[in-house]
Amino acid sequence: MSFTGIASAQTNWDATHPRRVEVNQRLANQDRRIHQEVREGEMSHATAARLHRDDHQIRQEERDMASQNGSHVTRREDHALNQQENSVSRQIGQ
Repeated sequence: MSFTGIASAQTNWDATHPRRVEVNQRLANQDRRIHQEVREGEMSHATAARLHRDDHQIRQEERDMASQNGSHVTRREDHALNQQENSVSRQIGQ
């Protein structure tokens, strides 16, 4: 079973909640940007690994927040997650 399947089996989260979708779409986009930078030789593998770890931490925080709020992310939490994503985003493509 995949990691995603395990997470889905253990929770009843509303993964389609608009704020959760926004956070996860941004994380997926950043993942693509990191891979592209590595392919183009603009970013080292070590830097990419660090940024992936940062994104993983943000994704885990989003899941933790949702599990405490009836499958939703509050506006305040969404703002905090977006600030963290902005920080990672600024490090991509420097």
